[in-house]
Amino acid sequence: MSSKSSRTTKTDPADAVPRADLPERVAVGRVLRPHGLRGEVVIQVLSDVPGRLWPGASVLGVREDRPPIPLVVETRRDHKTGAVVRFVGCRDRDQAEALRDLLLEVERSQVPEAPEGTYYWYQLIGCRCEAGGEDLGEVVDLVEDGGGLLLVVSDGERDVPIPFVRSFLKTMDVERGRIELDLPPGLLEVCASRS
Repeated sequence: MSSKSSRTTKTDPADAVPRADLPERVAVGRVLRPHGLRGEVVIQVLSDVPGRLWPGASVLGVREDRPPIPLVVETRRDHKTGAVVRFVGCRDRDQAEALRDLLLEVERSQVPEAPEGTYYWYQLIGCRCEAGGEDLGEVVDLVEDGGGLLLVVSDGERDVPIPFVRSFLKTMDVERGRIELDLPPGLLEVCASRS
């Protein structure tokens, strides 16, 4: 938990070091459920990189209860919730059922640079945020609320959903995990909830 005095301390950006908290692998999809009887699964696609989950693509299937499984996409077609995919070697519903809830990941080195002015979600999680010299805490979650993306910033005592909009961003340095915000007066008091 942060005390009020530590929350108001300002760090010199020159003292910030490159981040060590970025994940080694990045999620590009999630297996939702089997589809039909021939080993296909419905995938929630979490990547907009062209060709990411197309035939020939390799991913790791990750779930906490077992070691990662290397998977290669054999077939793919669009589906209303993302895509219907068959992985090489998955031929029936039972094999497809065993893949349910797997997170599909790739090595971070396989993720292309984000276009200028855009950021991947994994780059935002863990960033320290400050506004007007006050340390607000770090980004602990991202929420799409229909009106845009919200950064959920927590200091251990309060959680604040902050709209991730250009007009609130003063500086962004995801390489060092720092976001400086220019927030309207009263936003923190109105939006904050106690943890």
